[in-house]
Amino acid sequence: MTDPTPDPAPYSQPEPYRAQQPASELKAPPGTDPNTPWIWLILLVPVVQTLPVFFLDWTAFVEAALVDPTGMSTAGLFASPAYLTVVALGWIGTGLMIWFAFLDWRELQRRGVPQPFHWAWIFLTFVISFAVYTIGRAVVAHRRTGTGLSVMWATIGLLVGGFIVAMVFAIVLVQQVVDMLSAVPFS
Repeated sequence: MTDPTPDPAPYSQPEPYRAQQPASELKAPPGTDPNTPWIWLILLVPVVQTLPVFFLDWTAFVEAALVDPTGMSTAGLFASPAYLTVVALGWIGTGLMIWFAFLDWRELQRRGVPQPFHWAWIFLTFVISFAVYTIGRAVVAHRRTGTGLSVMWATIGLLVGGFIVAMVFAIVLVQQVVDMLSAVPFS
């Protein structure tokens, strides 16, 4: 037997999936400035972390690698003050970026920015880059306040500038190695 009264909407969506009223937009109070000092300090830390690399004695390192066939003389680089400074600044700087991200997130909340980009995204610095936090934070802050993209553009500029400096540095270093190799007598 069949039911004589057919269901008027046999394929309608269950109650939890029906269209609801749209959620209110997450907007900060008008005039909220998303630029905190903490976000700019996060962008400054990688620059400070990188500076000691330019004070390493790369010439001595390359000469030692060319002269000593065992490679043991290059181990002196790892005890040099500049190298130890690079390592120490790497760990200290990363810790500071995490702390600054938390302070930035807290300050944005204090200023009335609803659901700012969470500070824990800065932990991707260990895997990818600090740029995940700074760019994500800039995009979310822009959506909430209407301003704040300067952080994103500063991050992109810092990454592009860092890439250019690294390429120039690598070219100069390779040129020095080639010059040294041409002066070494091979037997």
